[in-house]
Amino acid sequence: MANFDRLLPRRAVIKGAGIGLVAGALPAQDAAAATVDGSEIWSSEYWAKKGDVPLWIYRKRVGAPKPGEPSRPVIFFVHGSSVSSRVFDLNVPGHGEYSVMNEFARYGFDCWTMDHENYGKSGRTSGNADIASGVEDLKAAAEVVIRETGRPKFHFLGESSGALRAGAYAMAQPERADRLVFAAFTYKGEGSPTLTKRAEQLAYYRSHNMRKRDRDMIRSIATRDKPGTSEVTAVEALADAEMQFGDQVPTGTYLDMTANLPVVKPEKVLSPVLLVRGEYDGIATVADLEEFFNLLPNGDRQFVILPGTAHSVTLATNRQLFWHVTRAFLTMPTPIAT
Repeated sequence: MANFDRLLPRRAVIKGAGIGLVAGALPAQDAAAATVDGSEIWSSEYWAKKGDVPLWIYRKRVGAPKPGEPSRPVIFFVHGSSVSSRVFDLNVPGHGEYSVMNEFARYGFDCWTMDHENYGKSGRTSGNADIASGVEDLKAAAEVVIRETGRPKFHFLGESSGALRAGAYAMAQPERADRLVFAAFTYKGEGSPTLTKRAEQLAYYRSHNMRKRDRDMIRSIATRDKPGTSEVTAVEALADAEMQFGDQVPTGTYLDMTANLPVVKPEKVLSPVLLVRGEYDGIATVADLEEFFNLLPNGDRQFVILPGTAHSVTLATNRQLFWHVTRAFLTMPTPIAT
């Protein structure tokens, strides 16, 4: 059973990042409010415990929570294999809004994310942080979200292997999963140029729990499918944010994606689902995603291909297209039963 610690002071968070230890519970401290386009964005940090592993959780919304106010719809962002949750809250001065958390906070959502085990500020272990481990991370984080918001059910948005984590979590705890957005998702991986290339290192992933993730590798996320679909400045900003955590990340999700697909069984995903694919994304073919889509049991489902985008839709020059389809899906009116 998970234990939970409230927010630590920022000094303690920075000093303790990545060492796998968390101090005793301390009073919550809210991050300084930031003003973006005239809207005050409030943020706060929390810690969950998965056994002995500390997990860092981050939250953004417009205005601090007030006693007695109605809760807002919650959206939980789930990161992928090679970067932490920084990808959802990126600051790129002079290049417009890149923080999808800021954007959806302005839409009226209570936005949450986390660093999975062995990523970002969360604890370091000897594990490989595979999809199953990510599901346990999300279970621990969900208890914090429920406690802080009073919402027993919330939306999940995952990108790449983050979509696999979100889908696997929705199978494990369907009562917690409201609407699901799977971006850069893969089902069986058949015909995927990215996974075919990645599988050349399968023996390494089986025998090593960590792999090198340097600045060039981060750049390749935005260039491997079609250069020009993401701004170079934004990719460099992400690399700057990520390299503070070192040049190693876990192999677990790479192993799952090259040897263990499918890890999300469509017939067991009961929630409404939005599948989002970048036009040039090499992680999954249209046929692979169509097969998954057609097996989903919930009639409330959509499959959208975004033009002029590749693998990372959150980093795309055309990221506003992603915001638009996601917001529309998450705010769909309740259908009239017929």
